[in-house]
Order: sequence, then C-alpha cells, then structure tokens
Amino acid sequence: MSIIIPILPYLQIILSALLIILVLLQQSEADLGSAFGGGENLNAPAHTRRGMERVIFISTIVVAILFAASSLIALIAR
Repeated sequence: MSIIIPILPYLQIILSALLIILVLLQQSEADLGSAFGGGENLNAPAHTRRGMERVIFISTIVVAILFAASSLIALIAR
C-alpha cells in the first residue's frame, strides 16, 4: 500500500485526462432541441455501436471505473 500512495495522484491525473478525451470522442446524435425536451428521434430504433465506436464506449466505462476505484483508494488511504 505504501508504494501506491505516492503514485496515486499522478494516476488520477492521467485517468481523468483519458476520461475527458474518451467522453469528448464519443459521437452524439442529440441536437440542441433534444436538450430542452424536444426532439425528432423519439420513435427511432436503438443505435447499435460497432467498430471503433464500441471500443471507445467500452474504454470510457473501464476508465471511469478505474478512476472511481482510484478515488476510493485515495480516500481510504488517508
């Protein structure tokens, strides 16, 4: 545990930067109108992620879980 504590802040910075990049890379089909409750795609079929879009989606989930775990470890280690 003593090895992880000095590395943890740098790990969190790297994970947070990766998480921001991955979220920004995800493709959004929503327009500004749907942000306010409107939208034209209410009856549209579900979108299936394929290829690189799926890799980015799953990577975002994994990095988010790692970031949450590192935050909990930092909280417990204090």
